Amino acid sequence: MIEPARVFKLLDEALEAGREAALATVISTGGSTPRDSGANMLVFADGSSAGTVGGGKLEALTIKDSLAALKDGKNRRAVYDLTLSGIGMVCAGRTEVFIEVFSAPAKLLILGAGHVGLKIAEAAYCAGLPCAVADDRAEFANRERFPTASAIHLKRPAKAISRDTVDSKTYIVIVTRGHSLDGECLARAVKTEAAYIGMIGSASKLPVVYKSLNKKGLHPETDSRVYAPIGLDIGGKTPGEIAISVLSEILKVANSRSGGHMREAARKRN
Repeated sequence: MIEPARVFKLLDEALEAGREAALATVISTGGSTPRDSGANMLVFADGSSAGTVGGGKLEALTIKDSLAALKDGKNRRAVYDLTLSGIGMVCAGRTEVFIEVFSAPAKLLILGAGHVGLKIAEAAYCAGLPCAVADDRAEFANRERFPTASAIHLKRPAKAISRDTVDSKTYIVIVTRGHSLDGECLARAVKTEAAYIGMIGSASKLPVVYKSLNKKGLHPETDSRVYAPIGLDIGGKTPGEIAISVLSEILKVANSRSGGHMREAARKRN
């Protein structure tokens, strides 16, 4: 049997790896039950689990409900009648389980390790968002410049976009050193499940990139995930100011918020 401390350690490891999990905890019992309050079990999206809330039919139902909670992205409470007339057990008791969903945090894939990419990585670290960086220049893409990066891909930026690096929780930031590289990255990014694809660029640059991709049958201008030029319109032109603009936009999208002033939101509530 896995001890509770081990269950929480596995939960921490899962979240660090970007893996979603549900923590099922027995919060109350009545009558004869296989486990007491406090017993817990970790359930992953693939159906695997660690720990136990009692085994048998009780555990199978808890895993089923935990998977449903993961799919909905919402916590839930479940009560199980441990009788023959209930779920078919002979314990003759009652177990109440609270299922808490732990979603993997949004993660950034920064394509381009120049000055802007560096500042975006620093801002992401402050915001608690894990990020990976890709660039084919060793003098830029290295651990000294990006000490907090979850991964550094020393390769052509577009080649860092793969099933291993991008999923539905990934926010892609394209800030390479040129139009051609940006176009390569955008072409590969729109074919992924990325939640967000932001590309730096001027009003004159974007039509050139879009025209090139249109000829390949790709139409990023109609993809709602594509934000170009990247960032919120808050002014500022330095790498640090651009980074704040970009992270603000990413958080706005990730949290499904308006991006308006908190003062105005407070006034509406009052």
